[in-house]
Amino acid sequence: MSTPRSRLVLAPMAGGPTTVPLVAEVARAGGFGFLAAGYLGVEDLAGRIDALRAVSAEPFGVNVFVPSPDSPAILQAARDYAVRLAPMAELAGVELGQPRWDDDAYAAKVDLLVQARPSVVSFTFGWPSLDDVGRLHAAGVEVWVTLNDPGEVAWATELGVDGIVAQGWQAGGHRGGPVDNRHGLPTRDLVNAVKVLRATGTHLVATGGAMTATDVEALLGAGADAVACGTAFLRAEEAGTADVHRHALTHRADTVVTRTFTGRSARALRTSWTDLHSDRAPSAYPHVHHVTAPLRAFGRASGQPELVPLWAGTGHARVPSGPAYDIARGLLADLV
Repeated sequence: MSTPRSRLVLAPMAGGPTTVPLVAEVARAGGFGFLAAGYLGVEDLAGRIDALRAVSAEPFGVNVFVPSPDSPAILQAARDYAVRLAPMAELAGVELGQPRWDDDAYAAKVDLLVQARPSVVSFTFGWPSLDDVGRLHAAGVEVWVTLNDPGEVAWATELGVDGIVAQGWQAGGHRGGPVDNRHGLPTRDLVNAVKVLRATGTHLVATGGAMTATDVEALLGAGADAVACGTAFLRAEEAGTADVHRHALTHRADTVVTRTFTGRSARALRTSWTDLHSDRAPSAYPHVHHVTAPLRAFGRASGQPELVPLWAGTGHARVPSGPAYDIARGLLADLV
């Protein structure tokens, strides 16, 4: 198994923050970057892969959402939640979306990536099939999976994956493991547990809470082969982070793990929306994601932070701003 050329990984951030220039600049600085395939159409993803290769010869990865469960009970839970959100939407003058399931074009994206052959394809929200892993391996592509619990290492081993992304409790954004769990271990503790359970030769990437070179070095010292940073790049000049989100990162204090925005547990800055609905928001992704999409879009466009999922890790108050190249070099420090 080959390993990334850097011990710093740019975590994939779907929904806007990840851009081709961001990935290219992190790679230029010596990091290993990921494009985020989540929420993109297949043609859009193919275009971004081509655009990245046009400006950078460095290796890169692509992150894919695995389809989440669907059932009549999940659909009904999302409908009930939409009823509770109706007063908020009415106040904003926004019509909520309809709850529904989709697979985010999963199969078509895997087909594309078998042909496009990025260095790595990582999976989040679940596990790829053995057939998908085999097809990617046959194409010369490494396969990584995301987990939040040491008990999930055995599943990863059975799949024969090349890398495990151990996402600790401090991480911002969605919990990426196969089980929608609102609880978890601190990143260092998760790394300590996973490193003794992983199969020999399996790459271990730690993510969650790393905002400085000292943080990165500490996780490497705990046994990680590389450290993925996401929140640390949200205020990079090349990131597609919405202005309302950029501002909130350094003007709000608390974060919370909540299902309010998408129906899947994710860490975000605390807002009135999370305060009102975190206790009742169901585990119903992507059904709730479709319900809330118009309200979230309105919040970003109108600059209303209470209506925006302000994804952030626990270290967000230390988030730097400036060129992505400089941020990456600062995180790498003397590691390269």
